[in-house]
Amino acid sequence: MASVDECRQALQELAARLDRNAETVRERIDLDRTLACRITDLDTAFHGRITGGRLVELTDGDDPRAKIALSTSSDDLLALVRGDLDVTSAVTSRRVSIKANPFDLLKLRKLL
Repeated sequence: MASVDECRQALQELAARLDRNAETVRERIDLDRTLACRITDLDTAFHGRITGGRLVELTDGDDPRAKIALSTSSDDLLALVRGDLDVTSAVTSRRVSIKANPFDLLKLRKLL
C-alpha cells in the first residue's frame, strides 16, 4: 500500500505532465471541471480543478460537489500515473471508478 505522501506526489507529477502538454491539448479539449480523487485504502482524498488541459489548485481533502470523482486504491493510483495501468482496463475491471457526465468522460479520456 502506498502512502498518502506518495499519492500526493503522484498527483503532482500528473499535474506537471498535463501542464507540459496543455498547449496541444487545450485546443482539442474544452473542459473546466472540479475533480476529486478518493483513495479508498487510505481513507483520504485530494481535489483540484481541470481547466485548459491542466490540473490546478490540487490540495488535500475531498470535494463532495466535484463534477468528476475518481476512486481507486493507492497502488492503482500510482500505477495509473506511471502508465503501468491503462485507464480503460482499470475502469472495466473496477479497479478505478470514475463518476462524471458522459461527455466529460469522453473529454477526460482524450486528456489522459
